[in-house]
Amino acid sequence: MPLDQTPYFDYDDDGKESEGKEMGFLDHLEELRWHLIRAAVSIVFFMVFAFIFIGDIYNKVILAPAKPDFWTYRMMCKLGDMVGAPGLCVEKLNFELMSREVSGQFVMALTSAAIIGLVFAFPYVFWEIWRFVKPGLKPSEAKSARGAVFYVTFLFFTGVSFGYYIVSPLAINFLVNFQIDPSIKNQFDIGSYISILATLTLACGIAFQLPIAIFVLTKMGVIGPEFMRTYRRHAVVVILIVAAIITPSPDVTSQILVAFPLYILYEISIIISAREEKRKLEEEKASA
Repeated sequence: MPLDQTPYFDYDDDGKESEGKEMGFLDHLEELRWHLIRAAVSIVFFMVFAFIFIGDIYNKVILAPAKPDFWTYRMMCKLGDMVGAPGLCVEKLNFELMSREVSGQFVMALTSAAIIGLVFAFPYVFWEIWRFVKPGLKPSEAKSARGAVFYVTFLFFTGVSFGYYIVSPLAINFLVNFQIDPSIKNQFDIGSYISILATLTLACGIAFQLPIAIFVLTKMGVIGPEFMRTYRRHAVVVILIVAAIITPSPDVTSQILVAFPLYILYEISIIISAREEKRKLEEEKASA
């Protein structure tokens, strides 16, 4: 069949093929273009909304991890009291934020609004991409991927929350309180602070997509549950290394707080991979 006559089918919620139409290559590009336009509009919408309330957002959300009364630091103090480790309590963050450029605060307001817009528009953006991809799937593939938008969104926001409440405060606390010499004052540009906060938060949102990635790789036959079980010990070492990089603090408790959820995700990924492999074997037996 010629490239410009690629069949385009749609499937209902039960995975049954419904009446579709043939779409040419240029038609596919036009369809993709409108999906991307709608996704971009959603990002701009949330970006504008965030920019309108950027003052409150900075005070109550973005700058919150830079204050000793942040929820995470208060929980660390309680944990320190429980385990007899007063060193866990964060009583002071030794740094000041500055803007060294004339347009610095305005640029950071726009940048922060764009990041917030991307985060909150993520479910709709993924839904638009999924709407474009789903009609090209086989009925069995569409059925097994049911609920993809919900699971991807749930894992993303769980990861973002983990990055904001756990990883970022731990990293910021260590980095701003680390001193080579007491005479050196920590005065950081606001851009540096935003960069660390955004990078760690979004990185966790992406890292929490591990179960989805394993599901796709299992479906493609690239990886399987036996492989993941065999190299579980190696995965634990990698997770600990990643946790040590994310949390530069030498404190073992902080590293465990980061490594534990990542290990849980790995175990969940094994279960997902095993279920998908079992389903594939049952389909092969049924079609034989």
